[in-house]
Amino acid sequence: MEQSHNFLAFDCGATSGRAVLGCFSGSSFSTREVYRFPNSICRVGKRYYWDIFQIYGHILECLRVLGREGVKLDSIGIDTWGVDFGCVASDDTLLSLPRAYRDPYTSGVPARFFREVMPREELYAATGIQIMDFNTIFQLYAQTRAGDAALGGASSILFIPDLLSWMLTGKKVCEYTDASTSGLMDQESRQFNQELLRRAGIRTDILLPVVQPGTIVGTLRPEIAMECGLGEVPVVAVAGHDTASAVAAVPAEDEHFAYLSSGTWSLMGIEVPAPVINDASAAANFTNEGGIEGTTRFLKNITGMWLLEQCRKVWSACGREYGYDLIVRMAESAKAFSGRINPDDPRFANPADMDREIKAALLESGQAVPANDAETSACIFHSLASRYKELLTMLQGFAPFEIRKLHIIGGGAANSLLNQWTADETGIPVLAGPTEATALGNLLLQARCAGLVRDRWGMRGVIRQSFNVQIFNPITR
Repeated sequence: MEQSHNFLAFDCGATSGRAVLGCFSGSSFSTREVYRFPNSICRVGKRYYWDIFQIYGHILECLRVLGREGVKLDSIGIDTWGVDFGCVASDDTLLSLPRAYRDPYTSGVPARFFREVMPREELYAATGIQIMDFNTIFQLYAQTRAGDAALGGASSILFIPDLLSWMLTGKKVCEYTDASTSGLMDQESRQFNQELLRRAGIRTDILLPVVQPGTIVGTLRPEIAMECGLGEVPVVAVAGHDTASAVAAVPAEDEHFAYLSSGTWSLMGIEVPAPVINDASAAANFTNEGGIEGTTRFLKNITGMWLLEQCRKVWSACGREYGYDLIVRMAESAKAFSGRINPDDPRFANPADMDREIKAALLESGQAVPANDAETSACIFHSLASRYKELLTMLQGFAPFEIRKLHIIGGGAANSLLNQWTADETGIPVLAGPTEATALGNLLLQARCAGLVRDRWGMRGVIRQSFNVQIFNPITR
């Protein structure tokens, strides 16, 4: 009889989290979602935080559910968004809720950093990371200059996946893929750049040595193991950055692909053996983030479904409730709408009213303004497809291979209308799915840690065998 192995993936995003149970039995792989919970930014005064205790509470509740079901877990893995961190004191006190990347306290900080510490070009050459206000390096620089009490009292900082793993196990690690988003790492050594930290006036003693994906952090604390009835299950540092886990689950057959991880953020990139750091990549603000097995995720962030999510909040407040399926039908009915916005315009980062901001941008640029919510939805989808085409063309100029397919993964892969419009815009086949790529990559990395999967290509083979991928070929007009 084939032995069954159960792995649990916690995939925590900016607006929601989910727990997915993966079961391996020989060559068979199946999954089921066992728990889902909301997540949101918590505003206190002028500051924006993540309620890490609420997230931790949901993780514990999920473990209790599985304990009551009698599930035997082989391991647990956690992935989240990047850049943000918590400050932990020497006595293991969490000194503050982690600041959220959408907190405007880093607005304008990069420009000050370039004046006071080093030029933009020098920072990019050292780290290969795109310049964004909320990069960890700018958060730490801003907090250091402000004399932040939590940072001043910290013996270490932990990125969000590592912070949650520490809360579960009592053990501290710094996982590579998440740390690679910080703007603090040297691309050659793949460790933190001590000289950069010193020049920026950032403490060097608060950063732990970097470990690679697949490292076992520790086991559940005894009190958690007893309370949940699961035993002292190992917690694995998977690819802690959610996009790294998602890319690990791209069902590609060879290297000739680009990927688009489509969610609140859209991230488009390629998988390459070494960082791409030159004047052109710096000018285009592409980033080099860590992947598994020594690969680099060369990519660019795009403001994705955030545009639609924020519009839905506005519409809901006005009594207009739309599910995603209805929004897709609405957008298709308004496909002739001609207006386009730049999704990455800073004005769309966190406006009070996204619907009004989109209309204002169109009006200011002399374009048609949506007459209804259907046209606003069509504008968002058309604008994203156009942006995808622009970035894919740029990626082809950097790639050491021909890009023949675009794999769309994540929640946005379920949007058949946007997938088709993207295929039409880019002129290459779009392969959509799986939608839960991040959780699947998390699970497969645990399976690889357990010796059940050989490498990243073996992981991708499991995805192709176990999940349907929908193909959208470009329509010639």
